[in-house]
Amino acid sequence: MTSDPAALIGPLYDLARVLRLRGPEEAGLEKLPPSELDVLRYVMHHPGVGVTTLARELGLHASNVSATVRALVARDLIRRAPDPNDRRSVRLTPTIHAAHGMALIEQAWSDLFGTALRELTPSQQEALTAATPALRALAEALRSAR
Repeated sequence: MTSDPAALIGPLYDLARVLRLRGPEEAGLEKLPPSELDVLRYVMHHPGVGVTTLARELGLHASNVSATVRALVARDLIRRAPDPNDRRSVRLTPTIHAAHGMALIEQAWSDLFGTALRELTPSQQEALTAATPALRALAEALRSAR
């Protein structure tokens, strides 16, 4: 274990900020507020999710998620459909437009990171590649701790 876990916070926050604030513009798309991007990415990876589950998983208030979903529906990025098992609930699915847009955004992120990675030394590049499984595990541990 690192002797100073707090030392990870700054670099991880800075990386997350780049991902949240850049990408749509570089992909030639309309800029999305970070909350909309978070919700859209979650729905892309969990099609059919309900608003309550989405709010819980993202650590947001259901009312904020509902407002964000309305904005994404208006942008034709998410579709709302009644839950076949509970007509009072809705299920969220991404649209084809969302899938295409997210592919462009993720390619823009990859390009941004690729350019930055090329500025690092080979040993720094290798260290980051080797850290990928640990970063995934850290993200899962933090998510599970909520």
